[in-house]
Amino acid sequence: MTSHHIAVDIGGTFTDVVVQDIDSGELWTVKTPSTPDDLASGFMLGAQNALAQAEAEASSVRRIFHGTTIATNAVIEHTAANIGLVTTEGFKYVLEIGRHDIPRRQNIYAWVKPPLPTPPNRIFEIAERLDRTGEVVTELDQGQCRDVASRLKALGVEAVAICFLYSYANPEHEQRATEIIRDVMPDVQIALSSEVLPQFREYERTVATVLNAYVMPRVGRYLAGLESAAVDNGLNAPLFIMKSNGGVTSADKAARQAIHTVLSGPVAGVMGALQVANAAETPSFISVDVGGTSADICLVRDGEPEMTVERQIGGLPLQLPMLDIVTIGAGGGSIARPLAAGGLSVGPESAGASPGPACYPNGGSQPTVTDARLVLGHLPPHLLGGQMALDVDAAKEAIRRQIGEPLGLDVDQTAAGIVEIADNNMAGAMRAVSIGRGLDPKDFALVAFGGAGPMHACALASLLGIPRVIVPPTPGVLSTYGLLFTDLRSDYVQTFVHSGSSPSANEVSEAYSRMERQAREWLDGEGVSRQAGRVSRSADLRYQHQGWEITVDIPDGPVTDVTLAAMIDNFHELHERLYTYNLPQANVDLVNLRVSATGAIPRHEMSRLPDGSDSSTSPTATRAVMFSRADGYVDTAIYDREMLGVGATVHGPAVIEQSDTTTLLAPAFDARVDGYGNLVVERGA
Repeated sequence: MTSHHIAVDIGGTFTDVVVQDIDSGELWTVKTPSTPDDLASGFMLGAQNALAQAEAEASSVRRIFHGTTIATNAVIEHTAANIGLVTTEGFKYVLEIGRHDIPRRQNIYAWVKPPLPTPPNRIFEIAERLDRTGEVVTELDQGQCRDVASRLKALGVEAVAICFLYSYANPEHEQRATEIIRDVMPDVQIALSSEVLPQFREYERTVATVLNAYVMPRVGRYLAGLESAAVDNGLNAPLFIMKSNGGVTSADKAARQAIHTVLSGPVAGVMGALQVANAAETPSFISVDVGGTSADICLVRDGEPEMTVERQIGGLPLQLPMLDIVTIGAGGGSIARPLAAGGLSVGPESAGASPGPACYPNGGSQPTVTDARLVLGHLPPHLLGGQMALDVDAAKEAIRRQIGEPLGLDVDQTAAGIVEIADNNMAGAMRAVSIGRGLDPKDFALVAFGGAGPMHACALASLLGIPRVIVPPTPGVLSTYGLLFTDLRSDYVQTFVHSGSSPSANEVSEAYSRMERQAREWLDGEGVSRQAGRVSRSADLRYQHQGWEITVDIPDGPVTDVTLAAMIDNFHELHERLYTYNLPQANVDLVNLRVSATGAIPRHEMSRLPDGSDSSTSPTATRAVMFSRADGYVDTAIYDREMLGVGATVHGPAVIEQSDTTTLLAPAFDARVDGYGNLVVERGA
């Protein structure tokens, strides 16, 4: 019997489902409105529709892949669990004190600290102490620990975070405290800092552990509900969840380390863009995923996405390995509003799936980017292949009433202004991930996807001087498609802290060996063969007396003095690229050692399409479209993307329509269909 994989990505506006035939690689896609009040219902409805389209039985599904925003939303919306924190005596107010800095764009006199996941009255101290090497200074007070567990039980907490000083060097006290708390509260969920983030910096480690406990109950209930609904609908395949580091993990592990899924949804899009760019022989690119609520931007160099351990979520630092994705509130549903001073703002608030843009059936009254696009002729009078009609009169009325009249502008000029502001907001974020890190965007291609990404692509390329744009065959569901091209991945970190002189190669080798054994055990537990598993190393370094580190790769093979010297040379080079200088005579501190384990999941790669018989295709219609305020409306050819075979060429201005998105081809741009069905857009001669 034919075997299939299913991938499901639930967005703010639509739920996207892709079914793939494992043997042939054939794909079937479905896009349905999201169901915010019952996500599992929308999940299963989309899966059933996609299987019906593929004429496949539920029993043929071997794996289910899912990208979720549950953890992200829980932190941002402050709607997660009632939790407690257990910490070392004297460290109750670590979260309250935090760091003595404020976000760069905030007013020093007006900025307010973000809400904490748990207040001081649910933080409890226990007498215990380790030194920085992990040696016991004060034994764990087990009687006090049991008393604290009873008080947590009386408070009705759903989850407990345990974060003891120096537990990254020795987890025994945290593990024993876990046993005692579970004896008193058998059903409580517990997050240990020695498992969530075993590295130094007490505040950041406490934040990560508390946030993990904060989202564990909600993510756990959600995943359990999905698995139950899948079984009820005949889908008995294992469920894999996308992690922030670009890999997937089992639903059980995702529930235990829920904070690792905080970028689950956006990361899947980058993995899909990687497949598309590799097929187009374009290893370096900037991906821009524009949906209904946000735009997610990531830079990829030489086939490797940029990674970071310095990110904030809900205003709190989260030092977990994750793809370096910049997210801004700029999507098709972003709401446009007049400013008191006479200007115009777009986003970050979004109309979402409910009520949606004004032009949607039962849509809202606030004008959005989608409404502006419809007024300007960028969008057809319907979406989803004709399933959803759009009301252009409602869009015009919302723009006129809410913005045009207050600012004294006509509807067309106002709509064009809305789109220009959205374009420039995205361009600013793209500059941050390129120019802001010493890289020229002209050296990169642009991979544009999401339901709205291809409409912004030419404008972004013009603003940044990007020479080439790639629009995937199914850009509206590329994030879902990307879920099918992921591997199992788990990351490990251990604080090493060797300061002032070159570390011993033997010491480093022994530390890496311990971590690699742990990684291999995880791969074995996931059923990954030694041939399919891969373990890589990296390290965090800094100049002596610096406050923060940067991460460099460590080559495979034995760790020798030559290896360490090359590591330090790489650090100097990277420091110069990022900060325009280096200090080759200064001492370098080795701070954290890192190991990443990946296990390949069998999959079918992108397939070449048969060559088209024609190099061009006639348009299906024409309509008036405004590309710029200066040029006004121009008669523009409309093309059906499904009719564009391999080798077909389209000259701008043009609009290329398909069921899941629309590509806006500005004047002076040309597009051709490559051998994999991608639209490759370049500026014409």
